[in-house]
Amino acid sequence: MTKPLPETLPPPHELDADASCPVRWGWMRGSPPPADRVVRFENGDSRRFPQLRWTFSHIRQLHPTLDIARGSAPAAPLPQALRSDLDGISFAPLGATRPISFAQSLKANYTDGIVVLHRGRIVFERYFGALDEHRPHIAFSVTKSFIGTLGAMLSAEGVLDETRHIAHWVPELAASGFGSATLAEVMDMTTALDFSEAYTDPNSGIAAYARAGGFAPRQAAYDGPDGLYAFLTGVKGQGTHGQGFTYRSINTDVLAWVIQRATGERIETLLSKRLWTPLGVERDAHITCDTHGMPFAAGGLCTTLRDLARMGEMMRCEGAFNGQQIVPPSAVAAIRKGGDPKKFATAGYALLPGWSYRHQWWNSQNEDGMYMARGVHGQAIVINPAAEMVVARYASHPLAANANLDPTSLPAWGALAERLKQG
Repeated sequence: MTKPLPETLPPPHELDADASCPVRWGWMRGSPPPADRVVRFENGDSRRFPQLRWTFSHIRQLHPTLDIARGSAPAAPLPQALRSDLDGISFAPLGATRPISFAQSLKANYTDGIVVLHRGRIVFERYFGALDEHRPHIAFSVTKSFIGTLGAMLSAEGVLDETRHIAHWVPELAASGFGSATLAEVMDMTTALDFSEAYTDPNSGIAAYARAGGFAPRQAAYDGPDGLYAFLTGVKGQGTHGQGFTYRSINTDVLAWVIQRATGERIETLLSKRLWTPLGVERDAHITCDTHGMPFAAGGLCTTLRDLARMGEMMRCEGAFNGQQIVPPSAVAAIRKGGDPKKFATAGYALLPGWSYRHQWWNSQNEDGMYMARGVHGQAIVINPAAEMVVARYASHPLAANANLDPTSLPAWGALAERLKQG
């Protein structure tokens, strides 16, 4: 019999990965679950810690979603060559002098699951908490890199012209801050908009966007925009496009709107036809949608971990995987090259000096050519061409911003790469 929860849950810093394990807490277990173990969307429980450690692996129980079909072909194999020496890799977190092990870093970052590929083989695979190899987990802003890859593909194929203004494809946005921006500025997030991405501020633009899309609870008196696209039409400009990088999720949903207009197909269909089916994934994916059935392209993708790794391996192999060229090599090359580090520097990411952003991917610009897809609470695809390494990670860190994970994660990826380079 489960014990009752305390009247006030401990603050996040008092619950480490083991103490916050959703299996230990027994969220949503029982028929029906005890009242103090129910996770609800409408009262905000689903995004509170430690409940969110259950939520991220059970999105379909809380939100409407759209299917991303894998097709009927057999799954592309991911051969295994598991190694026993990776848990003990030692490194010092950024700003620290005392080293920790790779295994310790997984708990420090509230990892739900991680897969490491070396030369296309699984060399490391772990699952924690509510996640297993068959269960989808929300990717949050890793979704953006899937949408950016679609955009890069269509640009390479001549379907999209990155120099055209957004109003060309979506006249509904002509009077908004997006209307005068080029597609390239939207793809690389150098738009100048009146929009804040402050996750801890309930009055920020991203908080209002979540309420408009139905991804955050609305108060009874809510009278704001109903739906993602209704919100986007009301976004105002602020400054001059193209001057510097500012991370804003709304750019990705505008990119998705453009892609759908240019192709005449919906995002979930394109993801299935152009990426998910050719990749030979093991499982269907799904993506959350708003109250009008429009996909949340900025952060709603949910996949299994191995299938996320397949996406990374395809990008590492210059767009080729499962016996076919899925993404044009020129599109992958554009992503791998990265954007302008000077424009990126204006955003002030102290933990990412010298980085850049291109086509919705983050590029370290380091000597290994490492680039990433990144999502809040610790979601990641890490691609290191020099080390022939791909890492796919799902996590449920109590704090959203990646700045809370980077001090441990970034040196972990570097230490892992150096070990794999040794053979």
